[in-house]
Amino acid sequence: MRDRTVGLLAVVAIVCLTGSIAMLAVTTPADSRQNRADSEPMSVSEGTAGKFDRLHAAGITGSDVSVGIVDPTGFDTESKAIAGQVVETRSFGVGSAHETREAHGTATAAVVSRTAPDADLYLARIDSVDSYQQAVDWLVGANVDVIVAPVSFYGQPGDGTGPVARSATQATWSGSVFIAPSGNLAQSHWSGRYTAETADNRTISFTNESRRNYVRGGTDITVWLSWEPDHADEEYTVELYRTNGTDSRLVARSQPYRGDAVPNERIVADVRPGDYYLVVRGPASPTGTRLRLVSPTHDLQHATARSSIVAPGTARRTITVGAYNSRVDQLEPFSSRGPTVDSRTGVDVVAPDRQFAAAAPDGFVGSSAAVPYVGGTAALLLEANESLSPRDTERLLEQTASDVGRPGLDNGTGHGAVDPVRAVRAAQNRTDG
Repeated sequence: MRDRTVGLLAVVAIVCLTGSIAMLAVTTPADSRQNRADSEPMSVSEGTAGKFDRLHAAGITGSDVSVGIVDPTGFDTESKAIAGQVVETRSFGVGSAHETREAHGTATAAVVSRTAPDADLYLARIDSVDSYQQAVDWLVGANVDVIVAPVSFYGQPGDGTGPVARSATQATWSGSVFIAPSGNLAQSHWSGRYTAETADNRTISFTNESRRNYVRGGTDITVWLSWEPDHADEEYTVELYRTNGTDSRLVARSQPYRGDAVPNERIVADVRPGDYYLVVRGPASPTGTRLRLVSPTHDLQHATARSSIVAPGTARRTITVGAYNSRVDQLEPFSSRGPTVDSRTGVDVVAPDRQFAAAAPDGFVGSSAAVPYVGGTAALLLEANESLSPRDTERLLEQTASDVGRPGLDNGTGHGAVDPVRAVRAAQNRTDG
């Protein structure tokens, strides 16, 4: 382990009973679009895995770099994919940190191992905002080098001020490279202000014609409603209705979530197959507060992809990663977009989310799967140049990324798709210079 304080916290986004964690994965873009920093050209067919193979063959394997992974499902430390790299495991707020099945925590660690096979792994299992903060503090205190956090906490402020985002920012200030997912909410996020123009009879209008927001998904539904901390004393609620096209029946009404210190409510319900919609209600006098409605389990009929990034990806100074499907050369339709509520771009880079999908038995796709890909790349950069600060590491990843999506910096793909070979070569050249 190197002396500098940096940690890789890989937090998997898995939909669970708390309704605040969701899964995503990432892959790299086509090689043909970029000018490579290495002198020997790489064929397109070589692909993402081939890039890492070349780096490993050159002796860049993440040696003497530590990576911390935080996940709600736990880890199979006896898995042959990671067993030789695990240094320590901890559990915060839950039972054992060990998980006998191939859970998403194990899949996240396997992606890190595939990309940085000689990095030391520190594994932490969490189950809440408090235990997440404890895990981050433990990793920083253990002087891990990179923190990858592929976990999404819903109901948090979108400007980086909530407890989840603050913990990530503090870790970066302490010297840790902190990597987080943008989220998977581009098709399941709505945001709007509660004004006289948008609220009718204490009910929000999602469009000029509709105060109903229909949902599409399975029978286990989780919905979060949150609003600005400056309006914490106001009361808002979201209601879930079942309809047969003629009549509607109230199925569930949101309740305040006590797991953090921000104004939000949620619904967690097991419903029968059928047609359902959401209604949001507020105070008699519209106050202008910004409302955010998200569902980690269902798509929304009226969705706004803009500003759909979730914590800890909303934090300042973190490396926020979106999900990119390199097989079709485009951003995943569900990958959350910026800007943040305080007008930052939001997404810094994107990475492939399907390259290592086989790491989990049910697949591993989404922005959370992209995070360990970038985390492993960051570990390689830190081996190539141990003098890099978290800010230096972020800039190298951004400057060497392959521009995808709209030309230039944009809220969906940020600076572009991470290129491990170009990033490592730039880190080495920085050493030479």
